[in-house]
Amino acid sequence: MRLPELPDLPVRPALGEITRTLADRDVAVLVAPPGTGKTTLVPLALAADEYVGSGRAVRSASTADEFVGSGKTVPWASAAGGGRVVVAEPRRLAARAAAARMAGLLGERVGETVGYAVRGDRKVGPRTRIEVVTSGLLVRRLQQDPELAGVDTVILDECHERHLDADLLLALLLDARSGLRPDLKVLATSATVAAARLAELLGGDGAAAPVLEVRGRTHPVDIGYLPALPRERVESHVARATRTALAETDGDILVFLPGVGEINRTAGLLRDLDVDVLPLHGRLTGAAQDAALRPGQRRRVVLSTAVAESSLTVPGVRAVVDSGLSRVSRVDHRRGLSGLATVRVSAAVAEQRAGRAGREAPGRAWRCWPEYEHHTLPAYPDPEIRTAELTRLALELVCWGTPDGSALAWWDAPPEGALAAARTVLHALGALDGNDHITARGRAMATLGLHPRLARALLDGAAHLGPKLAAEMVALMDDGTLAPGTDATAALRTLRAERPPRWSREVARLTRLVGESGGSAVPGESAYGAIAVSGETGGAALSSEESRAAGVLEEGVALMIALAQPERLARRRGSGSGTYLMAGGTAVSLPAGSGSVAAEWLAVAVADRDPGRAEGRIRLAAIASEDLARQAAPGLVSVREEVRWDGGDVIARRVERLGAIVLSEKPLREPDSALVGAALREGLRAEGLGLLRWSDDARNLRDRLAFLHRTLGAPWPDVDDTTLLADLDSWLGPELTTARRRADLARIDAGTALRRLLPWPEAARLDDLAPERLEVPSGSRVRVDYSADQPVLAVKVQEIFGWTTPPTLADGRATLLLHLLSPAQRPVAVTADLPSFWQTGWPQVRADLRGRYPKHAWPEDPTRTPAHRGTARRLRPT
Repeated sequence: MRLPELPDLPVRPALGEITRTLADRDVAVLVAPPGTGKTTLVPLALAADEYVGSGRAVRSASTADEFVGSGKTVPWASAAGGGRVVVAEPRRLAARAAAARMAGLLGERVGETVGYAVRGDRKVGPRTRIEVVTSGLLVRRLQQDPELAGVDTVILDECHERHLDADLLLALLLDARSGLRPDLKVLATSATVAAARLAELLGGDGAAAPVLEVRGRTHPVDIGYLPALPRERVESHVARATRTALAETDGDILVFLPGVGEINRTAGLLRDLDVDVLPLHGRLTGAAQDAALRPGQRRRVVLSTAVAESSLTVPGVRAVVDSGLSRVSRVDHRRGLSGLATVRVSAAVAEQRAGRAGREAPGRAWRCWPEYEHHTLPAYPDPEIRTAELTRLALELVCWGTPDGSALAWWDAPPEGALAAARTVLHALGALDGNDHITARGRAMATLGLHPRLARALLDGAAHLGPKLAAEMVALMDDGTLAPGTDATAALRTLRAERPPRWSREVARLTRLVGESGGSAVPGESAYGAIAVSGETGGAALSSEESRAAGVLEEGVALMIALAQPERLARRRGSGSGTYLMAGGTAVSLPAGSGSVAAEWLAVAVADRDPGRAEGRIRLAAIASEDLARQAAPGLVSVREEVRWDGGDVIARRVERLGAIVLSEKPLREPDSALVGAALREGLRAEGLGLLRWSDDARNLRDRLAFLHRTLGAPWPDVDDTTLLADLDSWLGPELTTARRRADLARIDAGTALRRLLPWPEAARLDDLAPERLEVPSGSRVRVDYSADQPVLAVKVQEIFGWTTPPTLADGRATLLLHLLSPAQRPVAVTADLPSFWQTGWPQVRADLRGRYPKHAWPEDPTRTPAHRGTARRLRPT
């Protein structure tokens, strides 16, 4: 391949050094910002017929630089001696655009020297030397041919974006180079300077790979900040900023928004402008994408997702409006929900977006957030491998022979928990056996290039419903933009009527794949009878045959969703409720206005959860039934005897469930005694020890034991609630073996049970150390209250006349707190120092008692007066 004159882009002077370095070291990292030409000029140089500066070629780098751009045809050496150069792009749109740009530089059509291959679309020919592919597609090729026969150089473009497929591809390529293909050349490109780790990985066990840097040729960009108004939606905010940019600048405006929905709504807010408003995202047709990437006849506003950050060049841009948001893959393992979340961009991404305004001339950028918030942005985006759902990655790892990924060198290794959860899903789908080895079914799923859930639905759905309906539903479920509402059946009818090209092509591709896998049954046949796949009813009254066909179609749609997402089969929580419980245990609700899909059972295709909400929200679903749920997810159906504490008593029943959904339940007449005991223990821990019978003696015994534990410690047991509930069997075991319900607990004497905790032989001294009652000078035996921190003796003051030193407890380690009472049992004094009380407190108390109880004897010196219980008017001091 001979190169024509190349455009004067910043990477052009460095092409000689890049090709020479790759020839000498086989691996390298190229750091170059967007717009430098790294995506288009470097592959052309590496695939050229002569090799510049390789040590084998005759032309020096400086001489080559003179030739480049001189108007002459410059020969370049192929880094691989004539082999193919494969460029891996993170997105399909970028792959197509890069191939078109390179083919245009060569004056050819795509598919000649330069071709591309993305899922469902490939343009290559026998003369193709450069093929641009998506990272995911190259992973599939590596799985089928780990040697990458015929490929000499792989360029991993835009590595800084850290997409999941790109990280996996890097790990697999490094593994292939270490064994089967040590001669394979790998060039990794990045738009950011954080390339040290990448260079270490590419270098392997030896020195780090060389890092080459090309500086961009950019113009100054004036950056302004435009915060949102109170309660202003993203679309309104961005539309306001776009109008400001149009009024204050010339040229085209590039607007960054997080997703397709925001793009469409913003376009609607700008439709009154006298400019061309063009969307740019990966779900558009090739023609629509090309329109956004070509200069227009009029001024343009290009509304783009993240695809235009670094992978693509939008010509004519003089201003950028940045929403500050992006959409990334997230998974909620606890709730079993995964999908796309809207997050703030990183500082690095914000810098890249703003830089697009200065590619061709001085520009301006408006950031739709306050300036003070800019300093709180994360430095770089999170690698997708840390946050995404990993089922597809797990299947690829198993196919490669390392289920846990430990045999690979990773930029960031997949989290163990997320990878384990992914393998659990693969087991449920039948892709793995009990030893984590891939099954024949798993290999068939892997070859389809779909998410394993969709692959399972396609294979099994084709066998039950025919390949056409299976392919139609998988294409619908794989593209979230195809269903504007929540009713999947209605969405499929609309697609059949309108037949949008992208969906139709994907349906044809999937139908062909099913035929090649041999996984289809007789077309149109299913477990539910013949499927009507062409008749549409419109708004007319349905005949009985049409009604049957419509019902069968609805069942087919629900079955396809259930095959892909069995854990998302959902049942309404109550009559008239809009909330459903999914088989996976997560509650989800239907948005307002979803009456057409509301039913007792749903098969939920798409559900997500906004931060702060306890429930998920249904985005796409179909009406299902219990029979369909049982047939689609037999592995989730279980029958168990459940005995538990519920509603204040033991509930024993035989329960049939589909995951977390209760299908039926019947009372158990003779539940297992061990399960009953466990339920009783659950009840005691939930409601407390008050479920037992606590007599005064039982409470007093517990208080005495608690006092001895506080005062003397071991071996006297701790009898607080936490300790007793933690080890119920040590003191309540015999009673729990015979109890069956709450009423039985209420008959258990807690005092008798507590005596099992008494330590022996120390228990023989219980009454000495903590007597239940004490004899006072009057001869009465008064109960001691141990419920407070200090034991209390409440006694009439006359009954302790003559007492100078009260007895102590616990071998003298504790004193009594005396609550002295009047003849009417009313408190008159509290003291822990009786001798001091007689001397200083008694005169005032005596005066008060003489006035209130004149018939009683109140001596001046109670220490010399005999104790008594009655009035004792004639008592004399001793």
